[in-house]
Amino acid sequence: MPADLAVLGLGRPGLAAARAATAASIDTVAFTPDPAAASALNGGRPPSGSSLSAADLRRMLAAGFRASSDPAVLGRVRTALICAPTPPGPGRAPELGAVREAATALADRLRPRTLVVLESAVPPGTTEEVLRPLLERGSGLRAGRDFALAHAPARPAPAERAAGRAAARVIGGLSSACTEAAAAFYGRLTDRVVRARGLAEAEAVTMLETNARHVAAALVNEMAVLCHELGVDLWDVLRCAESRGLSPARPGPGAEEEPVSPGGRLRLVEAAREINARMPRYVTMRAARLLNEHGKSARGAGILLLGVTSEPDLPDLPDLPGDQGAPAREIASRLLALGARVSFHDPLLPGWRVSGRPVPRADALHEAAAEADLTLLLTAHGTYDLQGLAAKAQLLLDCRGATPAGAAHRL
Repeated sequence: MPADLAVLGLGRPGLAAARAATAASIDTVAFTPDPAAASALNGGRPPSGSSLSAADLRRMLAAGFRASSDPAVLGRVRTALICAPTPPGPGRAPELGAVREAATALADRLRPRTLVVLESAVPPGTTEEVLRPLLERGSGLRAGRDFALAHAPARPAPAERAAGRAAARVIGGLSSACTEAAAAFYGRLTDRVVRARGLAEAEAVTMLETNARHVAAALVNEMAVLCHELGVDLWDVLRCAESRGLSPARPGPGAEEEPVSPGGRLRLVEAAREINARMPRYVTMRAARLLNEHGKSARGAGILLLGVTSEPDLPDLPDLPGDQGAPAREIASRLLALGARVSFHDPLLPGWRVSGRPVPRADALHEAAAEADLTLLLTAHGTYDLQGLAAKAQLLLDCRGATPAGAAHRL
């Protein structure tokens, strides 16, 4: 059965795009070459690592959403979104293998007058220099003449969704006609469409947004280290700074995403990367010192890690198994090297491994916090009763500033 839209890529961005389109009454099909994955989606089972709940998926299916492993569906849509994952590859450059595979699958079925949009996070130039040749060669059609080609940075925007607002969408096309075709499509998803000058400008938006978050995190992480050394209450500094309208980032145990610096040419971004990469080591040092201050050694100490995924209330992406919960993974590894007995709790993970070894999971959370010599809050999931945990824990080091003031030691 024909659909208005095909989404290629079933990671978090692809499913977010499918969910938004379905909510806007756009007949949507998700394409995957894996029949088992398509069958699971059609059976109401979200992929592992997805931010999509079973209830969300049931509502999408009831509204007409479906998944298919038959590439024939790609030849019966008016718009195709490529949302393939682009994890860091050698030299930390985005790996484009999944984008190429999606483009090849689409090219064989591409029809005239179709709109093709790349939503994957890619370096500037990728849509025109990588995607366009694959589509043209495989289809025999010409971009800008026979089909429209554009780039739109993916914006799942969980916070904005929760507030009931649709994120503004940036779009840039190969030509002005391509831009307008993309604007017409995204106008069905949001009230605000921002037109970039072209493909490369739209692609660079993701780079700027990602790096801005990374640099902001690095600044406040450096402030956290400095303020602790000076005996200054960082969290009071942040509170006071907000009175002027400044909304700084919050410190944390490490970077939640990889910055983008082609060839290492963005010096500020490279410095931020180095600062954020030091945070797991700093958190480990603070944990060991806090134990020492209370007459305990890290060797033999029971340490409970709370929240080991990278972001609150979101599972880590299965596309990046080596980077899943990367800050927590490094912290756990360092604590184990010091001889600590490490356990974890995360409502989104039934199991967790570090260096190939399973880490014991604490099922009775409050009892585990009471028994542990030190509890480390790494990611503040919304389900955590932080006040109750702070009351139960022997020692609690809050790396996110999420506990009530005075209830715990803070980073």
